[in-house]
Amino acid sequence: MSGLWQGESPLAERLRPRDLDEVVGQRHLLGPNGPLRALIEKGNFHALIFWGPPGTGKTTVGKIIAQRVGAKFIWLSASLVGTAEVKKALEGSRELWHQTGKRDLLFLDEIHRFNRAQQDVLLPYLEEGSVYFIGATTENPSFVLRSALLSRAQLFVFEPLSEEDLRVLLRRALADERGYGGRVSLAPEAEDFLVRYADGDARRLLSALETVVLAYGEGEISLQAVERALARKAPRYDRAGEEHYNLISALHKSIRNSDVDAALYWLARMLESGEDPRYIARRLIRIATEDVGLADPNALRVAVAAAQAVEYVGMPEADLALAEAAAYLALVPKSNAIYTAFEEAKADVQRTVNEPVPLHLRNPVTKTMRALGYGEGYRYAHDYVEGVAPMESLPLSLSGKEYYHPKEAGWEKRIRERLEELRRIIRDEKN
Repeated sequence: MSGLWQGESPLAERLRPRDLDEVVGQRHLLGPNGPLRALIEKGNFHALIFWGPPGTGKTTVGKIIAQRVGAKFIWLSASLVGTAEVKKALEGSRELWHQTGKRDLLFLDEIHRFNRAQQDVLLPYLEEGSVYFIGATTENPSFVLRSALLSRAQLFVFEPLSEEDLRVLLRRALADERGYGGRVSLAPEAEDFLVRYADGDARRLLSALETVVLAYGEGEISLQAVERALARKAPRYDRAGEEHYNLISALHKSIRNSDVDAALYWLARMLESGEDPRYIARRLIRIATEDVGLADPNALRVAVAAAQAVEYVGMPEADLALAEAAAYLALVPKSNAIYTAFEEAKADVQRTVNEPVPLHLRNPVTKTMRALGYGEGYRYAHDYVEGVAPMESLPLSLSGKEYYHPKEAGWEKRIRERLEELRRIIRDEKN
């Protein structure tokens, strides 16, 4: 390559947008009628929270805002500094504000790394408006940020870049003089691979492209060259095609059949192929309820925790959370009793007359309701020794109907014994 591009700043930095019109993606925020764009153009803000996955433009937009308002951009990461460094920046902006009426812009990345006590350091400065502030996080602000901080800031949600957005960015990198100025091109299948590999992350896309170009230089770059440079193979896969459904079917049925090895293999196939990890997480939650059910009530917790890990941490770090959930679901006892019970209940809702709720189950919140018989005949379960009242809770036409029939698997064996006892008590007390 004759040293071409060596010694320059990284491609992602060279291509960083210089104004809002260059930003790729986030049209819901930065489009012609976007709320964040309107706020930036009016300059009517002091504190913002940007929530979104890596590589979606949070820092870039922060720098553009600083340029727009004529503020010094101070970038700090809550994972690298403590409150002393943050307070120093805040005090510096306060002093500037008192002396000149101007402010610095403090961009605090990974703000979720600060605990609630550390976040308190920000509050007086935000309250008085002596600094422009942007906090960036990849985790749900409702869970990781103090309500006092959220109440003083405006929240904007950044979304992963779409495949269309990533293609725009990739082609810009190839054509723009800040990138490769038309001296590099990609075979169509190589472009497809890089877009899937990026998984909505602009920085990951540009870093991958840069790695390939540094390895193979100018000219057209093939899929094989991309695979070699990134040490990854492009599996035969189409998210919208038949193979997508074949693979998720294989994963679901392997877990249902308690084959942990097959489950891990099919999960790896899907993730390595570029499948959306959130889709896989949703399917694992479905498996936990459809195929495990109350045989292991903890299965749903594990599946939901894996889904939260995908949202909070992102890929590739969350791949082990998905693998752990898939393995757990494959190994635990299975029961579809809840699934079949609920399907039967839904069928009854569809094929029978939807009778009014029996009067004794209605809540008599007004005198008129009590006069009409609402709540009359209701029996309070806690007044009975066994905690079960001799009372019918189904509509009259379905009286005595039993939907749920637990199996002998796992926890459902205990549930079956308890349910049989409860149903016996109700029958005996009715008689």
